[in-house]
Amino acid sequence: MNRLQALIAFLTLTAFLAILAFEVPSPDLIIVVLVTLAFVAYDFFTSSKNKKS
Repeated sequence: MNRLQALIAFLTLTAFLAILAFEVPSPDLIIVVLVTLAFVAYDFFTSSKNKKS
């Protein structure tokens, strides 16, 4: 369930940033959006994997 919620949050943030990047097509802004999505994707994959206790 946590992974599903994290995926929904990731997709929502991606949609918001995609709208921003398409409406204001500045190269600097696009780079910031891509770096931000890379950090969020890394966090999603590292923090939502199954942990064995």
